[in-house]
Amino acid sequence: MKHRVSTLLLALAAAAPAAHAQQAGSDLNEVQRLGRQVFAQSCGICHLQPSLGVKTYGPLLNKAAAGGNDEVMRAFIVNGTDRMPAFKYYLKPAEIDAIIAYVRTVPVPLEPAPNAQK
Repeated sequence: MKHRVSTLLLALAAAAPAAHAQQAGSDLNEVQRLGRQVFAQSCGICHLQPSLGVKTYGPLLNKAAAGGNDEVMRAFIVNGTDRMPAFKYYLKPAEIDAIIAYVRTVPVPLEPAPNAQK
C-alpha cells in the first residue's frame, strides 16, 4: 500500500510542471491553443520546468510576465535579450500574438517559482 501511495505522489509531482504549460484546452480559444503549441515548441526549452527540482534557463512565464504589458512581451520575443535569442525571423507576427495570448492565460503561481539559472 505504501508503495502505491508513493508511486501516485511521484506521478502527480512529475505532472505538475506540465500542468503549468498545459492549461485546460477547453478553456482556451483557438489563438490561445496555437500560442500554447508554439510556446511549447519554441519557448518551452528555456521557459518550462522539465521536472520538479530542475531549474529553467529562463523565467517561468505567466500572465504577470513583462509587467502584464503585451507590447513589452512582444519586444522581448521579437528582439531578444542578452540571454534570449530574437525570434523576429523565426516566428510569424500571428504566432507571436498567439504566444502572448496564451501566456496571459497562465495563472501566477501561488508559491514563488525557483530562480532561473544565472
